[in-house]
Amino acid sequence: MSKKEHNTAEAEEKKEQEQNLEQPVEQVEGQEEENAAEAAETTEADKVQELGEKLAALNDKYLRLYSEYENYRKRTAQEKADLLLNGSREMMKAVLPVIDDFERALAATANEEGVRLIYNKMMKILEQKGLKAMEVKGEKFDENLHEAITRIPAAAEEQKGTVVDVVEKGYYLNDKVLRYAKVVVAF
Repeated sequence: MSKKEHNTAEAEEKKEQEQNLEQPVEQVEGQEEENAAEAAETTEADKVQELGEKLAALNDKYLRLYSEYENYRKRTAQEKADLLLNGSREMMKAVLPVIDDFERALAATANEEGVRLIYNKMMKILEQKGLKAMEVKGEKFDENLHEAITRIPAAAEEQKGTVVDVVEKGYYLNDKVLRYAKVVVAF
């Protein structure tokens, strides 16, 4: 073989080797691209799932916080309403002995129109503010409204367990007991 032919054969062999080398590299590069695409898809799916979980957690946290706020708002509104209705409770309790004295004075001086006018005016104002006297004489004894001071024998069978006399009037303030009525009960 001549030198020229030998060089040509070597060149062809080299070309074949290079082509063989290039072919697996191209296949490996294609596989790497496919693997990278799959990894990217998996990573993106993981990210989407992770973001969905974060969104659900934040939404749950928001709903809980909103519920707590609504409960707080309702509770404070209820407390404010109770305070407005019953805020004068202590003042009303302090005035009750004065009302009792007024009633005793009216009983002692039946002809004093001036005292009666003052009493009626004061009671009308207190009633506008939510004070209401209990009417208990002749009713069945109720331990939730009455305080039994003493018991006396009943004159008739139907009188047993009823209020015979009122020693001290009871009062309601906005339909809640402010002072229990002190009564005498028949047994």
